[in-house]
Amino acid sequence: MSSTPPYETQFPSLNMPNVIPSAFEGVWKPTLDKWGQAMKNAVEGVAEMTALGLGLDQRTFTDAGLYGPHLLAPTASDLNSYGKKDTILAGFHSDLNFLTIHGRSRYPGLHIWARNSGKRIAVKVPPGRYLLVQAGKQLEHITGGLIKAGFHEVVVNEATTQVIEKTKSQGTRPLIRISSTFFWHLSSDYDLEPIQSLQTRAVEVRQQAGEDESEVQTYEKMKVGTQVQNAHGAFFNAEAEREGLEKLRIVNNGGKEERQ
Repeated sequence: MSSTPPYETQFPSLNMPNVIPSAFEGVWKPTLDKWGQAMKNAVEGVAEMTALGLGLDQRTFTDAGLYGPHLLAPTASDLNSYGKKDTILAGFHSDLNFLTIHGRSRYPGLHIWARNSGKRIAVKVPPGRYLLVQAGKQLEHITGGLIKAGFHEVVVNEATTQVIEKTKSQGTRPLIRISSTFFWHLSSDYDLEPIQSLQTRAVEVRQQAGEDESEVQTYEKMKVGTQVQNAHGAFFNAEAEREGLEKLRIVNNGGKEERQ
């Protein structure tokens, strides 16, 4: 999904060629390229509209993402094993990229948090040619926090279990939830820093809301690739801490592995 830059990237590990499963060698690339390109075209249209809406040149963001390591990344969950209500399929998080675009899943479960109310909302994408777009951390960074990355999670809810039961009764499709997701990135070697006019507007918005500027996140200048690596490092550090606490809990429980 990416164009090869006319320079040697400083982040080769973030720009690796795709791996094609040998069992699907004949159909994998043309099938996924067709769908991925459609998603890419759609989300780049959103990026251009976002730039215009913010008073910028139409191609401000798409030029910055010309050589981005964009990723079509469908994820699958086996609802035979993980279809119980309140099962977490993807934990609470925000995306590290610029914009994320989703196709409609056959099984509901995506939840978002509204920034203006803090309320958790179950997403309902209507049938038909509709796509859902979410802001990521790169968009938050370049706007100086004017646009925030959206928090979300995927959890089996009442609507999910209803579709599961309906699908079981029909017996025509497997109980596999697939999230058809495309992650659109800025170029790894792009200098990521807040656009001054947007950062100024972000400060004005926070002041109107009565927020304390001393507690606001800072957005330092860095390469996009560094931002991605920092996000990956924070994730793996959190996972290591979680696993360490889990092991400690097991030890304190007399060595019995009784997970909650």
